Parts: sequence; C-alpha cells; structure tokens
Amino acid sequence: MRTFSDAYVIMLTAKAEEIDRIVGLEVGADDYLTKPFSPRELIARVRAMLRRPRHAGDLALPDVPPPQRFGDLLIDHGRHEVTLSGAEVSLTTLEYALLTALAAHPGRVFTRGQLLERVWDTDYFGDDHVVDVHIANLRKKLGDDPAAPRYIETVRGAGYRFAGKLA
Repeated sequence: MRTFSDAYVIMLTAKAEEIDRIVGLEVGADDYLTKPFSPRELIARVRAMLRRPRHAGDLALPDVPPPQRFGDLLIDHGRHEVTLSGAEVSLTTLEYALLTALAAHPGRVFTRGQLLERVWDTDYFGDDHVVDVHIANLRKKLGDDPAAPRYIETVRGAGYRFAGKLA
C-alpha cells in the first residue's frame, strides 16, 4: 500500500490477467498498462494523470509530537529544532536523533545497543562506542558538564538516560 506520496505510479507489465490488474490498482498504482503498448498511449495516459494533480495537503500526515521543554532546553519536533535559553543549538542529524530518543523517555536508561537500534538502525555494523562519541558531542553543544549533567547522564555499566524534567 502506498502512503504519504505524491508520485504518480503507472504499472507497465506483461501480466495481463484481470486479477493482476486489480491487485496492481489496489496496492496503489494509478494506472496499469500491459505489454505490448504504444508509446503514444503511454504518453496520453501520463498527460491524463497530470490533468488531475495531486495535493500533498490532502494526504494524512503523521502526527508530530508537541514541543518538549526541559527548563531552558526546548525540542521542537515539528521544526526539527533545539534551542537552549532561546538560542538555536546546531545539531547533526545523529545528535538530534539521539537527543529525541533519550528525551522521549526521561529517566529511562538506554544501553548503547538500544541507542544504536533506535538511531543508527539495526543494520549498523561497528563499534558501539560510537554512541559515546556522539553523546560527548551532544553534551558539549548543550553545555552539559559530564560531572554534573543537567540533561544526559551516564549510568555506569548500563548506558545513558535523559535527566531533564519536563517543564
């Protein structure tokens, strides 16, 4: 099933049975054309589709969590922005993903492996200490002292947790 796409889809196939056409259209194709076909017919079908434009606003968009405030730290998920005391904090995509993964569950301890799964995806191969490097960079950008963290705590032998309290 197609979701959240404005792309037009025309299936060009040798499968000409009625059941194949029905399945193709039901899984999201806008049109279904079997071989052999005339290039002029294909162009006519494309032009016909373009006369019926799609509107991205008509599609249901996924829910975006509301902004989260933890004291001076604001995470605005809709804008994909982080501000600290009103100043924007420039984060990499990985740093932002780490921060939002931790902040989604304040107080919960995440192991390096769990953070790798959530942020890097399950296909990541490499040293799990890469998480430590990104956490250190994130702490630096947030002005978080590892000895007295306001936002990201290390739980010895276990992992990391977000220490901020929702305001």
